[in-house]
Amino acid sequence: WEPSRHEAVVTVSDNGCGIPEGAREKIFEVFYSTKGARGTGFGLAIVDKIVREHGGTVEVASTPGGGSTFTVRLPVRR
Repeated sequence: WEPSRHEAVVTVSDNGCGIPEGAREKIFEVFYSTKGARGTGFGLAIVDKIVREHGGTVEVASTPGGGSTFTVRLPVRR
């Protein structure tokens, strides 16, 4: 919760393999997956759509070989 900005913030990080530079602009597209047959390509696309429909944003920071951090920001109404 960031009261000065009137938004709730959720940050999720991992220590996985990271997202390659060329893939970052595609990760929110439906059916895009870096997991091959193990992934459907729906997860991040659905998250992004729901968050945007509520006036929020999803930000990603990633270092190949060093993991990823996703930050969801949602407006809070009084």
